Amino acid sequence: MTQNVVKHAVCTFCGCTCDDIELHADAERITEAKKACILGKSWFLNHTAEHLYPDALIDGQPASVDDAVEAAAEFLHRADMPLVYGLSNVTCEAQREAVSLAELIGGVIDSHSSL
Repeated sequence: MTQNVVKHAVCTFCGCTCDDIELHADAERITEAKKACILGKSWFLNHTAEHLYPDALIDGQPASVDDAVEAAAEFLHRADMPLVYGLSNVTCEAQREAVSLAELIGGVIDSHSSL
């Protein structure tokens, strides 16, 4: 099987944005992540190109993205203290939007590092 190599890949998992990682991949998955820390290796090696899940779920059932957004909006609207949590694995732009959403709905923000 042919291996693809990507040099200078960027890992966004913890926020350090290490940019010297070398990834080796076959047609479906990353098989090696050279120079990645233990967190980065776990993140890269546990992702596949396979589409294993539907685009959205509502109560465990497949749903359209539009329906899922509507359901999420309803949950947030009814919440007493909405929590925006995680965000370690998303772009700066996505984090900015999440902070804006939390401010808009009177929510709180926390990161996975608070564990």
